[in-house]
Amino acid sequence: MIKIQFPDGNVKEFEAGVTGLDIAKSISPKLAKEVLAVSVNGETWDLTRPIVKDAEIKLYTWDDEEGKHAFWHSSAHLMAEALQQLYPNTKFGIGPAIENGFYYDIEPGDGVVLTDKDLESIEKKMLELARQKEEYCRIDVSKKEALEHFNALHETYKVELINDLEDGKITYYRQGSFTDLCRGPHLPDTSYIKAIKLTSLAGAYWRGNEHNKMLTRIYGITFPKQKMLEEWIVLMEEAKQRDHRKIGKEMELFTFSQSVGAGLPMWLPKGAMLRDRLEAFLRKVQKKYGYQQVITPHIGNVNLYKTSGHYQKYGKDSFQVITTPQEGEEFMLKPMNCPHHCEIFKFKPRSYKDLPLRFAEFGTVYRYEQSGELHGLTRVRGFTQDDAHLFCTPDQLKEEFKKVIDIIFTIFKALDFEDFTAQVSLRDPNNREKYIGTDENWEKAERAIIEAAAEKGLKTTVELGEAAFYGPKLDFMVKDAIGRKWQLGTIQVDYNLPERFELEYTGADNQKHRPVMIHRAPFGSMERFVAVLIEHTGGKFPLWLAPDQAVVMPISEKYNEYAEKLSELLNNSDIRTVLDDRNEKIGRKIRDNELKKIPYLLIVGENEMNSQTVSVRRQGQGDMGAMPVEGFIKKINEEVNSQLQTIYNY
Repeated sequence: MIKIQFPDGNVKEFEAGVTGLDIAKSISPKLAKEVLAVSVNGETWDLTRPIVKDAEIKLYTWDDEEGKHAFWHSSAHLMAEALQQLYPNTKFGIGPAIENGFYYDIEPGDGVVLTDKDLESIEKKMLELARQKEEYCRIDVSKKEALEHFNALHETYKVELINDLEDGKITYYRQGSFTDLCRGPHLPDTSYIKAIKLTSLAGAYWRGNEHNKMLTRIYGITFPKQKMLEEWIVLMEEAKQRDHRKIGKEMELFTFSQSVGAGLPMWLPKGAMLRDRLEAFLRKVQKKYGYQQVITPHIGNVNLYKTSGHYQKYGKDSFQVITTPQEGEEFMLKPMNCPHHCEIFKFKPRSYKDLPLRFAEFGTVYRYEQSGELHGLTRVRGFTQDDAHLFCTPDQLKEEFKKVIDIIFTIFKALDFEDFTAQVSLRDPNNREKYIGTDENWEKAERAIIEAAAEKGLKTTVELGEAAFYGPKLDFMVKDAIGRKWQLGTIQVDYNLPERFELEYTGADNQKHRPVMIHRAPFGSMERFVAVLIEHTGGKFPLWLAPDQAVVMPISEKYNEYAEKLSELLNNSDIRTVLDDRNEKIGRKIRDNELKKIPYLLIVGENEMNSQTVSVRRQGQGDMGAMPVEGFIKKINEEVNSQLQTIYNY
């Protein structure tokens, strides 16, 4: 008999060789139907894999990320089996589960070019195979066996992967006629997969290297119930309507130009106004917490980034070194702001009485992204970080970290991000060579983050191996209005850059000490944050932030003069107002300006002109009736002031 401990601490005895599915059946038939994977001593396993010694377990269902992961990973294998049957010469790369679904990178074979029209037939074949209830069988193999097997199939990509693997730790998974190199875990069989949607095709370089062959990537998603798929399709339609690229174009917020270069956004007047107000908002919040603004150059000597370690870690992902007419002189476009801020700290001697020092900068940085990875504002090559670096004593660290959390809370409240969690990203304990710095410093930094998060009452998850190379971090994961998860805001503790730059302060003991450094960016980057904000709000920004707060629309040309004077008066009263005096019917003007998400639509005609009033429509609320112009001005200013007061007094 073996002892199985459940998450609640309860312990039960089972025969050795019991499976996760057996354990679920012993609890309830309902659970046995819903369970998808099992954690055994912290490692996620197939439900059918025998447990032969004492273990702590946790059963995962669709409600758990691990359950979805097993479901979608199994679906990727099912799609590969369907592809193998439909296109027998297909060569397979990798097919992982992702946050929402899965993909598989394939080389379809000579003369085969897959199009969107082919996805439906692949879906049908997958459903046909799923109904056959093919078991997912885990098979341990030697490296020699694996190489022989995949060489015989001319699966060159699998052979390349196997060559990188350690002998004795290689497994296959087989279902039906398809065998794949895989660690798992997987579902017991294919019948769990009831609803399938293949969503798109894309190109993807093998192993993400643009010097390798371009493969075809097929994306898909699956569900255990047809109803779930139908609900997901409705959600995706909503997401399309909220796409920041679509809304950004309609609202004239930003644009891209191939002449300027891919991944280099240009902010149009209304977008610049939106961004400026976000920056002003954060500056005001930061001032309350004692931050000082700095400005640093867009380039730096290459030695700066060698000292910081960024060159060694990110050199291949950076733009190429810039040379000057001076022999041996080399610069780089700035990929990070932190080395510059370290040099600002060094510009004069520092005392413990000076600390903490908080340097903030809206600093634009540049990183090379492959063209296939670029996506609107969320993945660009030039972006502005709302960056700050705090230099403090070890005793001040936890309190400063908590204050940064408070700033992030203020931002989320101001912009109506109510549903969020925090991810504590730590070192990979099994691969420490990826990181710089001593074990002692890492342990101190990790402990400070965990304690600060707990004291602020944050819901946290812990991810091993997700730390930055120089220190652990706290990342904020936000759910938007339609339930999608985004990473916004990050705080990082760093004992290492102060050592690499030899930063010092004189302590109360009159001795030299190293400061601790905190990196933080509550927005993350202005580009990505605006993209997420657009999709969260559908472009309907809060009144204090909206680029245009009101639009004046005369019902005919006869009232243009009154409309112009009204527009001028509103702008002079700090209400951002535009005039729509096009020779169009009023119904068309209303529809067009509603598309532009302008909060207040002001209609003027003969009655309004004679009575010095406006007819007011509120975006999403409809007609609010007529009111005196001064009354409208008062109403708007009170609404804005109320919003800002709530934010700043948080």
